[in-house]
Amino acid sequence: MKRFRLLTILLVLFPAFLFAGEGMWIPMLLQYNEKEMQEMGMRITADDIYSINHSSLKDAIVLFGGGCTGEIVSDQGLLLTNHHCGYDYIQRHSSVEHDYLTNGFWAMNRGEELPCPGLSVIFLREMRDVTEKVLYNINVDMPEDERQAKIDENIKKLIAKFEKETDYKVSIKPFFLGNEYYVLFNEIYTDVRLVGCPPSNIGKFGGDTDNWVWPRHTGDFSVFRVYADKNGHPAAYSDDNVPYKPAKHLDISLKGAEEGDFAFVFGYPARTNEYLPAVAVDQEANLIDPITVDLRGKVLDIYNQYQEQDPKVRIQYASKHASIGNGWKKWMGVTEGINHFHGVEKKQAFEQDFYDWAMQSRSRYMYVNLIRQFDKNYKELEPYQLAYTYLSEAGLRTELISFAGRFARLSEVTKDTPQEDIDRMLHQLKGTSESFFKDYYEPIDRDVAKMLLKEYLKAQPADFRPSFLNDIKEVNEYVDKLFDKTMFTDQAKVTALLDNFKVKDAKKLANDPALQVYQSLMGFFRNEVHGKMASITADNDRLRRIYMKGQMEMQTEKRLFPDANFTLRVTYGKIEGFKPQDGKTYRHFTTLEGIMQKENPDIYDYVVEPRLKELYNKKDYGRYADKDGTMHVAFTASVHTTGGNSGSPILNADGQLLGLNFDRCWEGTMSDLIYDPDICRNISVDIRYVLFIIDKFAGAGHLIDEMTIVE
Repeated sequence: MKRFRLLTILLVLFPAFLFAGEGMWIPMLLQYNEKEMQEMGMRITADDIYSINHSSLKDAIVLFGGGCTGEIVSDQGLLLTNHHCGYDYIQRHSSVEHDYLTNGFWAMNRGEELPCPGLSVIFLREMRDVTEKVLYNINVDMPEDERQAKIDENIKKLIAKFEKETDYKVSIKPFFLGNEYYVLFNEIYTDVRLVGCPPSNIGKFGGDTDNWVWPRHTGDFSVFRVYADKNGHPAAYSDDNVPYKPAKHLDISLKGAEEGDFAFVFGYPARTNEYLPAVAVDQEANLIDPITVDLRGKVLDIYNQYQEQDPKVRIQYASKHASIGNGWKKWMGVTEGINHFHGVEKKQAFEQDFYDWAMQSRSRYMYVNLIRQFDKNYKELEPYQLAYTYLSEAGLRTELISFAGRFARLSEVTKDTPQEDIDRMLHQLKGTSESFFKDYYEPIDRDVAKMLLKEYLKAQPADFRPSFLNDIKEVNEYVDKLFDKTMFTDQAKVTALLDNFKVKDAKKLANDPALQVYQSLMGFFRNEVHGKMASITADNDRLRRIYMKGQMEMQTEKRLFPDANFTLRVTYGKIEGFKPQDGKTYRHFTTLEGIMQKENPDIYDYVVEPRLKELYNKKDYGRYADKDGTMHVAFTASVHTTGGNSGSPILNADGQLLGLNFDRCWEGTMSDLIYDPDICRNISVDIRYVLFIIDKFAGAGHLIDEMTIVE
């Protein structure tokens, strides 16, 4: 195998060692990073960050709501995370009469704090390496299904053993693509209450326009409190519960973040794919992501049109808009960054080096043909990946179709279905329906459906797409007929069906046109896409595990980090600005003055709150001002972060809270695939701005009094 070696000089160091700031490190193994971290400026120890023998910083970090990170900042269970992490719960408590999204919310006493059903926080109590036990009796010659069955059996036995020994929730996760395994002991608290949030014009200032972009001026934070029973243990919501007393809460620094300072982020990064082969990176960045960006952009255009016309619709679709928009803008940056950084070419050059290394010894024969196999598999996967992308982004993006699909199981019941199963379905669907119609506006969905089906028809070949598409003669007419005839746009009809459901009604459900479209989509997926896609993906997973093992053997001098998998990690770097392109240089911080410069009362995302403007005009920043006299809002650092790190604390050399990570710069969003030290920057809201908003803007100084502030 011969590959063209592009950019040879630039690639001499790639990936022989890590770039500064790169890496997502397992806390229990942080002693191997301690020397480097201290040489970069850290003044605490690895044991101060993670310990099972005494309280440590890990005891203040939580997985928030299953998708973000939060941190405990008082001995009364007070918790900080991002505004966008708490957004769903803020929205659920909002209405036109009590619009907490627009106006913010502050509980001035414990009795005013708002329960958040369904919200949980998870504390990691301990982590152990169980690789040998999980891979016991596993050998390289095993068929893949037999290998996985044995691993599953070993994991099941281990979890059963550990659960007998502890009251914690036990799980075992793969690391390094299944070459290592670790057991996690977690404690889950489910009584979490909303304490405060700024108005969206602070917490989401700049909206989608500024999302993923530096400079940022977003006060992206919200405040919650964790409650426990009287013994400090997890408990369901109850008036008898008391604020949780943590083993550790974070001290808060008012010193600020200076250029060149050491900093680290402690949180739950969700997913990275740093060790993908070149062909996979190329397919994701230059084929799949651009399609997703195009379709989501068109959906957002429709949302914007309606949200600007009606305050109620703006609230109803705020969370949906944010969810779709977040990925839309990120994936644009991924494509741009990969191509600007020549990421595919660099990975190809490394693959050539890997092949040369594998050819040097008979013992490495298992690695020789890996890259060729990857190329073959991903080419074969491409049409199925495209079909899946259009199915999810064009087919199921119509809310009506997805909602109708929730009734698929109910439409299949018969006289032989146990009544208790039917009752369970009806109970779940009543809750689903109530939630759906609360935030549903049919004119938006109708226009979205028309646009998406036109795109779907243009993009997918007639012999490889859901059958209902081939029945469409004229899209607008088809969609209008669909929406007019279905029952799933009428809350009264849906409620009546669920309240009076009889088995004979299943046939009526099955004949509903919206449910039939859903069944056509899913039938196509099951019969034409899923099996082949799953088979190729499973083989790619096997190849990636072997490729990862080979990379670890080839680079014995390099400290490798496992891809993110929603487990607690430490990432570290420096406070620093960046130069994304020639002639453009950014400093590492922004100030309140920038908010005033962006102010535009005619654009919702750039409205400045009168109280904030008043504080700015008076320069009434209190003790939260920087030593330069300005009110710092956000800052950047060369710390490797990804989704899930939203809300993570960024800490200084002494382990004190500097701010809350909330984003990355757009030019560096490809860091999930490839890290570029020159332009990959995480973005955090300055903790001093958070405290300033809580205290000076909201008048909730009682929350500040709970915290440990270091002047």
